[in-house]
Amino acid sequence: MSGPLALIPSIHVVEENGMLRVDEKFLEGLALHRNQWGGDIRLLIRRGTAKLPFSRLIAPQDMPCDLRLLDMHEPVTASHLQDVSVVLASADDHRQLALAAPCKAAGAKLVYAVEYDLWTRLRIARLDNARNPLRLLRSWQWLLMQERLRRRAMRAGDALQTNGYPAAAAYGRLTDDLCLFLDGRMRIADMARPEDMAARKSRRGPLRLVHAGRLEPMKGAQDLVPFMKSALAAGMDITLDVFGAGQLRDEIAKGAAGLGGKLRVHDPLPFQEGLVPFMRQRADMFLAMHRQSDPSCMYLEAMGCGLPVLGADNAMWRPLCQHSNGGWIMPMGQPDKQVAALARLDQSEIISAGGRALEFAREHDFESQFALRMDHLRSVAGI
Repeated sequence: MSGPLALIPSIHVVEENGMLRVDEKFLEGLALHRNQWGGDIRLLIRRGTAKLPFSRLIAPQDMPCDLRLLDMHEPVTASHLQDVSVVLASADDHRQLALAAPCKAAGAKLVYAVEYDLWTRLRIARLDNARNPLRLLRSWQWLLMQERLRRRAMRAGDALQTNGYPAAAAYGRLTDDLCLFLDGRMRIADMARPEDMAARKSRRGPLRLVHAGRLEPMKGAQDLVPFMKSALAAGMDITLDVFGAGQLRDEIAKGAAGLGGKLRVHDPLPFQEGLVPFMRQRADMFLAMHRQSDPSCMYLEAMGCGLPVLGADNAMWRPLCQHSNGGWIMPMGQPDKQVAALARLDQSEIISAGGRALEFAREHDFESQFALRMDHLRSVAGI
């Protein structure tokens, strides 16, 4: 094995009394990087103050890597990358778009990873600034300027890893070495079992929908209550369990109060110990209202629980639905038409689509997708 793999993520850590508060999912991924790379890992991560809701405290010396803490806007230099074999950096972070020069000076290969395309960034800004046109205009101007820098950075890199179909379509032509992956947390051992699928097939009663994730406008959470009102007005026998937190949670809970217990709002559950068992055993379909095209891991995670997905028509779900045949596409933000799409389905179609969704998730489980990325990094490094 040659030199270390350097990771420069977009996520930050928070210093608390000599300890570091670190995102739980990132820590799991860091341990896997260390195990699968087969050599040393160097982590260049920034200090920050924003809250990390799903995190834990860890002593700096217990981090499973060579840890280098950076200030919030500190540039990465060649000295940070001394002896490094390959750098994996986030192109979603504008602070990392000038890495080609220090990588070249240090003799390190540069691989960018990216999730969002420009269209997704613009839509997120529009949803976040819907009530402030001047702020929206300034945000769009800044995003367009950063997009030029982002595309230039990708051209200067040695390879590119894209999470999801929209980013691959937007940026794949900027590199001669593209790795497309689908990110998620589902391992084969956690996925739906034959008895879960059989129980759904034999069950009678209301169709049990589930939604989980951040309850924010960009995730389409504002569409959940109108959907349920339309469905119940049409006489559909369904329930919807919503798990999550966010700025729209109280609004959804208020709307649920008048729906006779058919819409239930829950606090977030621990993923592996709580949400996965619920989706495997107490749900029939996942409802994805996403107003933009981010590569949400919830698509694959729901599919891994044997749930077909009824998803809003966006640039991520559209190709994922076509590749997996594990669900259906509904219009975005149009509750009556969304309910009509659901009403056309019968139980046998739902069960069959759930089986196809599970099969696709098994082919794109967390371990295989992670191994795909690590093999790509080794290839770039010439190992």
